[in-house]
Amino acid sequence: MDSPDELQEPILQSHSQPAAALHNEVNSMLEKVLNDTELPYLKRIMLASAIELKLLYRLAGPAVFVYMINNFMSLSTRIFAGHLGNLQLAAASLGNSGIQLFAYGLMLGMGSAVETLCGQAFGARKHEMLGTYLQRATVVLTVTGIPLTIIYLLSKPILLLLGEPNTVASAAAVFVYGLIPQIFAYAVNFPIQKFLQSQSIVNPSAIISATTLILHLLLTWLAVYKMGLGLIGCSLVLSLSWWIIVSAQFVYIVKSDKCNYTWNGFTLQAFSGLWEFVKLSAGSAVMLCLETWYLQILVLISGLLKNPEISLDALSVW
Repeated sequence: MDSPDELQEPILQSHSQPAAALHNEVNSMLEKVLNDTELPYLKRIMLASAIELKLLYRLAGPAVFVYMINNFMSLSTRIFAGHLGNLQLAAASLGNSGIQLFAYGLMLGMGSAVETLCGQAFGARKHEMLGTYLQRATVVLTVTGIPLTIIYLLSKPILLLLGEPNTVASAAAVFVYGLIPQIFAYAVNFPIQKFLQSQSIVNPSAIISATTLILHLLLTWLAVYKMGLGLIGCSLVLSLSWWIIVSAQFVYIVKSDKCNYTWNGFTLQAFSGLWEFVKLSAGSAVMLCLETWYLQILVLISGLLKNPEISLDALSVW
């Protein structure tokens, strides 16, 4: 085992210094502004707020951009489905918001626990633990994806049981079948995003997501208009696009110098402490699922109206 000096020196010199320098610079500027008694109190508060907002924008801006791009990929898929017909748009809306949104909320909620663990480990300079937490979360979320896959496979009888029309439920099931690979992309993507964000590495994910969006639009156009794959083609391309994002981010982690000390390769430690991680992630998963269930209930109720296709189409556009 390495000595404490060997563990500390390279980490502090090559990994923590940029973030620490930025943090110290902001602290120095804030202290200078807040202690400047010659400035009016209100102006000091405004200047200090501007400094904090500038730092927050650097970190939060790309993260918000990533979530916007991810949502637009799903929206663009529904747009292409809408060009196939009213039934296909209604099916994509019901499958996306009625079934897939549950998996998205559950996976994102459980993956958010990685941000807490990685943030604590990074602050305590236990950088090697970040990679372990990433892998542990991926294992737990992948196992969680198995029952979700069963729900996807049974989506047609589930929707029929909830009173959805047979034609819409059948088409929605076809759309959902193509989203099964996306479940396991979620299982890897959300821990990776939190792993990077805990280190203030946000720009690569934004660049990867933006590039993938362009590729997604092209591939969806080819699948729908040139290959004639229809509704299943739309959802399969969406799943493929998520896996492209996952693969690109993982390659960045392995190859980037910024992750040299937080990613040390695969480890068997990822299979220890799984139950503790499940208990930690369960709370955030439930909270996020409660938020998504509101929209899911609205979509499912819309499918029970007199003209379900028009109702679901309207919600899809909204």
